[in-house]
Amino acid sequence: MSRTACGVVAGPLYLVVGYAQAFTREGFDLSRHPFSMLSLGSLGWIQIANFIVSGALFLVAATGMAKHTKWGARLIGLMGVGMILGGVFVADPAMGFPAGAPDGPPASLSWHGALHAVAFGLAMIGWIGACFVFARRLGGWLAVVSGLTGVLLVVPMAFLGNPGGTVLLYVVATIGWVWTSLVSLRLNRPAFSS
Repeated sequence: MSRTACGVVAGPLYLVVGYAQAFTREGFDLSRHPFSMLSLGSLGWIQIANFIVSGALFLVAATGMAKHTKWGARLIGLMGVGMILGGVFVADPAMGFPAGAPDGPPASLSWHGALHAVAFGLAMIGWIGACFVFARRLGGWLAVVSGLTGVLLVVPMAFLGNPGGTVLLYVVATIGWVWTSLVSLRLNRPAFSS
């Protein structure tokens, strides 16, 4: 498998593992809880591994993308680093998950919760930036989809913490993971000119 092909696999892997847990972990509610909260509790190691493995796959993909666009590769690499750090530094228990957690947001962020939020920010900056770099680099329909995906990824940031904001984040992030796989697949084709 080529290095760029790792980017084809990373997004679907993250989604499959995340959604499989979301539908099977007791007390987890997709309308209230982001995937980050799956890192908590006795089965939290699964989501921690999901973050780290998916992030590492994006880092490997970024090394293959560098021959096509250095900035696009750097930004995908930043997304990968953000994901790895998001696995290392877990979110704080909140909104009733896991069982026994406060029903609302935490009264204050722990150091690891604060670093998890920073990791999320880094990953989003890298991901959104990469969308716009690839919108300029790629031609045809994929350039348009890249730009639209970048815009869509910004939208949920205004609604985080509000009712429906988490659901919007899932919808947009799923679109983003599909986009990341499509770009990686396109760059993996031998016919793609550098």
